[in-house]
Amino acid sequence: MTPQTETVLNLLRERYPDAVCELDFGTPFQLLVAVILSAQCTDKRVNIVTPPLFERYPGPAEFAAADEGELKRLIHSCGFYNTKAKHIISAARDITERFGGRVPDTMADLMTLAGVGRKTANVVSAVAFKGQAIAVDTHVFRVSNRLGLARAGNVYDTEMQLRDAIDPALYSDAHHLLLFLGRYTCKSQRPLCGECVVKGFCEKYKNETQKSEN
Repeated sequence: MTPQTETVLNLLRERYPDAVCELDFGTPFQLLVAVILSAQCTDKRVNIVTPPLFERYPGPAEFAAADEGELKRLIHSCGFYNTKAKHIISAARDITERFGGRVPDTMADLMTLAGVGRKTANVVSAVAFKGQAIAVDTHVFRVSNRLGLARAGNVYDTEMQLRDAIDPALYSDAHHLLLFLGRYTCKSQRPLCGECVVKGFCEKYKNETQKSEN
C-alpha cells in the first residue's frame, strides 16, 4: 500500500470513526434482503421498511413461501419493487433448497442467487461473515476515481484496482470509509469540498481549483 493511500485511509478513519454498515439486520439472510432492497434506495428508507417485513417473514423459508403481491406491497417504497420481490423470493428458495436454509459464505455461491451481483456479495461477505471485501457502489466508484486510488471506467475494474492498492487486511474498513466519504461529503452533484479532509488528494478538486485561478 502506498504512503498516499495509507494517509487517505488514516484521514478518513479520523473523520468517520463510526463508518460501518448502516443497514439494520439480525441475520445474514436479513442483511442479504436489506442489501437487495438498497439498490437505488437509501439505507434510511430500507431501515424503515425492514422491521415489519422481517416480522412478517423472519427467514428464508418464510420468504420462499411469500405471496409475491403481498411482498411487493411491503417493499413498494424502496423502488423497483417488482424486480426486487422476484429476486428476494427466488434467492430465498435457493437458500432453502440448495443451501439448507443458510446463506452461503463464498462469493461464488452468493453470486448464484437471484439479485446478487459482486457488490451485494461483497457486502454480505464483509459484514455478515466478517470477511475482507471491497464492495464498489456508486459512492465508492466516484470517490475512488476522484482520489486517484483507481482509474477505471466501471465498478469491476475499480474494485480490482482498489484490491491492488489497499492492504487486504483493510479491505472492509476501506470500503466503509470510502462509502461514508461519498455518501456524506463527496457527493455526486454538489460535493462539500470545504468539509473534505482528503481534498488535497482529489484530482477533481485540484482541477477545478486550477480553473478558478486561471
